[in-house]
Amino acid sequence: MTIRKAVIPAAGIGSRLLPLTKAIPKEMLPVGDKPVIEHTVRELVASGITDITIVVSAGKSLIQDHFRPNPALVAQLRSDGKTAYADAVEEVGELGRLGHISYLDQHGPYGNGTPVLNAARNLGDEPMLVLWPDDVFVAEIPRAQQLIDAYNKTKAPVLALMPMDPADSQRYGVPVVRETLEDGLLRIGGLREKPKQEDAPSAYAAIGGYVVTPGIVEELRKQVADWYTHRTGEVYLTDAINTFADSNAVYGQVIRGRWYDTGNPADYLTAQFASALAHSSYGPLLRQLVANQEPSDAL
Repeated sequence: MTIRKAVIPAAGIGSRLLPLTKAIPKEMLPVGDKPVIEHTVRELVASGITDITIVVSAGKSLIQDHFRPNPALVAQLRSDGKTAYADAVEEVGELGRLGHISYLDQHGPYGNGTPVLNAARNLGDEPMLVLWPDDVFVAEIPRAQQLIDAYNKTKAPVLALMPMDPADSQRYGVPVVRETLEDGLLRIGGLREKPKQEDAPSAYAAIGGYVVTPGIVEELRKQVADWYTHRTGEVYLTDAINTFADSNAVYGQVIRGRWYDTGNPADYLTAQFASALAHSSYGPLLRQLVANQEPSDAL
C-alpha cells in the first residue's frame, strides 16, 4: 500500500524554549526564512504525501494562518510591484493545497502517542508517516522519502535512525539491532530509552521519524484504553513500537543527510546559524561578523 498520509504532532508547549515560546508556537520559530514546521511540510510534499494532518492544541492558530491562502495580501503585494514577495506568499498557500493540510485538536492522555492515535482515527487503516516539527533535515533525498523507500522494501514499521556518539546515548532512544541489511536498513527489536553509555545496545539514535502501520496504532489503542482504566502513566509511541516488535518485524533506516534539532536553545541556534551560513547573501556577512566579534559586542 502506497504511503499517502502523514501526521505532524504540534500540540506541545515548547517548554525547553520558554520564554520564547510563551506566545509564539515553537513550530513557528524561523529556521532561515521559513518557520520550522514549513520545512517539515515541504519535505512531505516533496516526498509525494497528499494528506497531512497537523495535530494542534490551544494557542496554535498561527500555524493555520501561515499555511492559509491570503489572496488579498498577494494582490496588494502585486499592486505594489513586490512580485517576489507575492510569489513567496502564494507558494506557502499552495503548500497547504498540495499537502491537503487539515488540523485536529489533541485529546487524550499525555504522551507523544496520543496525537498519532488522534490522527489515525481519521486516516483509515493504512500506513502513515509521523514526523515531529522540531526536526530539519538537509538531504539530497528527503528523509520522508527515505522512510517511504524503506517501507516499500519491508512492508513493516520503520524508524529513522542516525549514527550517534555513544557518549550521547542518554539523550535518545537507542535501537536494539537484530540484523544489518543493505543501504542502511536494519532489522531492530525495539528501542531502549536514554540508556547509559555502557548499556546502549547500538551506536544509533532514533531521531523522530516513523512509518507507523495499523499494528502500531492498535497497540496505541490498547495503551489508551489501559490509561482510562488506571489513569496512570503516559502514552508513548516508543512503548507501542516495543510491544509490537516483540512478535513482529520492525526496521530502522539510517538516514543519509544532516539532522538539525530545534527543540532546545543550543540546537535551535545551531540550526539557525547553519541555515544562515549556507545562504549566498547572509553567509559572508555572518562569517565577517564572527571574525570581527568582540565579547563586549554581545547582545
